[in-house]
This record gives sequence, structure tokens and C-alpha cells, in this order.
Amino acid sequence: MKFSKKDFTATNVIIFITVVAYIIQINVQHGNLLFGLNLYFLLGGFYWQPLTSMFSHGGIAHLGMNMFVLWQFGNLIEQARGKKRFITLYLVTGILTSLLSFLYIFYIDIQVNLVGASGAICAILGYIAYFDKRQRSGIITWILLISVAPLLIGLPIAWYAHFIGLAIGFIYAIIEKRFFPLVVYR
Repeated sequence: MKFSKKDFTATNVIIFITVVAYIIQINVQHGNLLFGLNLYFLLGGFYWQPLTSMFSHGGIAHLGMNMFVLWQFGNLIEQARGKKRFITLYLVTGILTSLLSFLYIFYIDIQVNLVGASGAICAILGYIAYFDKRQRSGIITWILLISVAPLLIGLPIAWYAHFIGLAIGFIYAIIEKRFFPLVVYR
């Protein structure tokens, strides 16, 4: 298999890192608790968790679904805004989403171990929703669907991370447009 330069997009690199992180997570004793976001963030000094929880997942289907959506929308933003701007968007909004989701965990449900890139991915969707008003209602509907439908059939899902991510991405876009309107990183 031969790779070309176009295969090495930032999105594809993030997907590769996420897959490798998942392999590490499932092969390390207590990897879910070590790399997920949970009460050990404060009580155990596991300060890396807001970042590593974005790369940890609850199973291969969870990983596959998130990476497919990231591949679709990450590459779209990366083509429009450039690699550096996309990486900044993904990491900043993902970490902020993790930190705000931790507030939910801390005050509402301390038993939660948050894993997955969906909060950061919903932030990407919030970013797109701000700039593309024609798709805004579809994006919001989709996030509602992926957040509520699994709950109705009893799947444990971090619905709050989805909504927090959507809001963070939208706010990030407002700030970017206001303070960095002409900045283009490639």
C-alpha cells in the first residue's frame, strides 16, 4: 500500500493517533479509568484526562463511528481553514468540552467515566453550524438524535458532552470570526 502526501491530513493523523491510543487503552491494566475522564482527574491527580479522554473509546463500534464522523467533517474544515487552524479547533474545543463535561460528572454523576471523541466532534459540528446557516438545523437535529435515541434504548451515552461540544464549537466560531477573521493558517 502506497501513501501519498494527501493521505497525511491532520484529520487522518488525529484518527491514527486515536486508533493507537485506543489500542494502548485496551492493553493497559485499568486503561479505561486511567485515560477516561473521571473523578481521578481531581482525586488522583490524573491531569491528562481531559486530553486523553478524547482519544479513548468504549469499544470498537464507538471508535469506528466517531472516527468516521471525524474523517467526514474534520477533512472538510481542514480543507477550508488549513491544518493548523483545524488542529487548534479540535484540541481547544475538545479539551474545553472535557473540562465542562467534568463539571457535570463532578456535580451530577460522579460514577461516570467519560471516553470518546464525540464531544470534540460535536464541537466541530457546532463550528460548522455557526458558519453554515443552511445546515444549522440539520446539525442540531443530528446531535439531538445521537444524544437522545441511545438513551431511549438504554445505552450509556454522554449526551451532555454532545450538547456542551456543540455550544463550545459555536462559541469558538464566534470568537474566531470576531478576533481572527482574516487569519488563514495552512
